[in-house]
Amino acid sequence: MSLFQNAQFEVSVADPAGLPAPAGLEIAFAGRSNAGKSSAINTLARHTRLAFVSKTPGRTQLINFFRLRDGSALVDLPGYGYAEVPEKVRIQWQGLLERYLCTRPNLAGMVLIMDARHPLKPLDRQMLDWFRPGGRPVHVLLTKADKLTRSEAARTLAQVRTALAEWGGQVTCQMFSSLKKSGREEVEQVVAGWLGLASADSAVDKRKPLAKGEVARG
Repeated sequence: MSLFQNAQFEVSVADPAGLPAPAGLEIAFAGRSNAGKSSAINTLARHTRLAFVSKTPGRTQLINFFRLRDGSALVDLPGYGYAEVPEKVRIQWQGLLERYLCTRPNLAGMVLIMDARHPLKPLDRQMLDWFRPGGRPVHVLLTKADKLTRSEAARTLAQVRTALAEWGGQVTCQMFSSLKKSGREEVEQVVAGWLGLASADSAVDKRKPLAKGEVARG
């Protein structure tokens, strides 16, 4: 069974003071508004509406906790970077994100969602900088990989990996497509390692050649 399958909603938080007491390791999912974060979470959980997919970027204003079957939690953070959100709301979101990412003691790592066509925007870099001091790992999902050709996907992955060298070995990267359901096993393998789990179902042979129509992965 998938690591993320059967995730159960636990609580939504709008203010840092409302964060639940730490219980089990947590994996944060963060990303710019409209980068495909909610779709990626739903794809990983094998669920159509675990995370709400809004047609209006920037609508999700809460930190949502989902409990996984091993006792750890998937933590869906508010999307950031949507220009039409009022300044007061942007400041509130920034405070909530920064407080959680910088002070949460049981946070094991962050999955950072970026649109493969527009990776490493300034706010993405800011998120990586916020997270760097704690020394915890980051795994970048370059979503919407189905929008790229095989050669474009391979070139983008190589370019992003080169750029991520600035943050050292703390950050890894892969291609991902919610539409094609590609890249799920790699994410599960990475996160299982953060949680100290030996996940046989997450194992993937990275030496296997790409099948026809498959996108390049990290």
